Amino acid sequence: MEKILIIDDDKDLCFVLKRFLSKHGFEVLEATSGRAALEILDSVEPNLILCDFRLEDMSGSSILRKIKEKNPSVPVIIITGYSNIKTAVEVMKLGAMDYVTKPLLPDEILLTIKKALNASVEEKTGNIETPREEDPIAKEHDKLQAINAKRQAESGSYIFGDSPDFKNILNQIDLVAPTNYSIIIYGESGSGKEVIAQEIHKRSRRSNKPFIAIDCGTLSRELAGSELFGHEKGSFTGAIGQKAGSFELANGGTIFLDEIANLPYDVQVQLLRVTQERKMRRVGGTKDIDLDVRIIVASNRKLWDAARTGQFREDLYHRFNEFQISVPPLRERANDIMVFANHFLTQTNRELGKNVKRFSPEVEDVFRKYVWHGNLRELKNVVKRATLLADSSVIDIKSIPFELVNYRKLQFENSGEQAAPAKEATAVAAAASAAPAAPREPGLKSVSIDAEYEWILETLKKVDFNKSKAAKLLKIDRKTLYNKIKQYKDLNNQEM
Repeated sequence: MEKILIIDDDKDLCFVLKRFLSKHGFEVLEATSGRAALEILDSVEPNLILCDFRLEDMSGSSILRKIKEKNPSVPVIIITGYSNIKTAVEVMKLGAMDYVTKPLLPDEILLTIKKALNASVEEKTGNIETPREEDPIAKEHDKLQAINAKRQAESGSYIFGDSPDFKNILNQIDLVAPTNYSIIIYGESGSGKEVIAQEIHKRSRRSNKPFIAIDCGTLSRELAGSELFGHEKGSFTGAIGQKAGSFELANGGTIFLDEIANLPYDVQVQLLRVTQERKMRRVGGTKDIDLDVRIIVASNRKLWDAARTGQFREDLYHRFNEFQISVPPLRERANDIMVFANHFLTQTNRELGKNVKRFSPEVEDVFRKYVWHGNLRELKNVVKRATLLADSSVIDIKSIPFELVNYRKLQFENSGEQAAPAKEATAVAAAASAAPAAPREPGLKSVSIDAEYEWILETLKKVDFNKSKAAKLLKIDRKTLYNKIKQYKDLNNQEM
């Protein structure tokens, strides 16, 4: 039986991968830190390693170097976010065999693993053809095409809500998709802006051409120009070869620039030329490249306001502003919550091989009353965790995160009157969350506990309830954070 070592500090992901790969006949070991992984490698020789690019205690390049020192021949597959693809390609030059992007798709990860294992066997036995020299631009293009095929496949199974707001958005998509208009999509983080951009592309005449998505918030000032427009070999330190930029790879299709307001000002100048002349030049290049690319941008703040304060070029804003779509936050579309929740349940059942059928009435009540600060992304993550934890065909209240259940208890103000309507929900939620879930006898200990809980809850909100990030900000480990949350929950249950 072939052994696979999974290295990832996300325990939930390790659990899901272990369960999935075990079903396909692999013996699976797991490590939640680089240090733990290296200890395992002292006594075990796995046939393949799946390693997250960003570990809490080591970078992707560091752990890869140490792995190769211990076992030079073991194939390593890097797990990375889409925005880290460029860096992942660099890590492959250090010895990684391949990489996969989050969110992981079962068929893709299994195919990548089998391909890597077969290549490793062929290399060890010498039964391998001499590889032909590949064009680096073509190779990168093929890789991005595969990634975007996966992303479009995911969006193909996406459903839209039943609220009047979303029906209006669908009408707008049908209206603008067949045109070549540039589009600005406004909406909060996690509200589904990229999915709407994909839907526009899918319904356009460019649907059989590439769809390239770039998060401008992750681009550094130094490399933003190279990422968007490419570069020539030797054009700057570290430019060891020619590279095609995202615009060149999207030629003939659609490019989606998320959080466009974060783009460095000097890159905005280069982008203006692209929108005006439909030509671009690689960094360090002398030759113009003709472009036929539809541009869709997105922002969580109004670009006109950014233009008035000098943070965004006004002429570039007018180039993009041929059509606008505004995506309302999930908290303003209560009728859509269970539509999306059931859709995410179906998706997660397929990913985990489970058969959870529905949510209990109590859970549905929690979902409808909670203010979803993280929008669809937060809802999807909650459903995925709950499906994983469910021990029957129904997701009940004990599978729901503490902060959601606690929020449900705090929907009433101290006077006992019901909370304000949806448009005031965010402000009321912040005030309500600071109060204890149940009245306590006054005393130093209870005051201390409540103050500690208030600080924990506020920190969790800042990081969209990502417990790993919250633990770092609170300067405690994740286990301690879980224990404190459980302690407060148990205390409330005793007092109620």
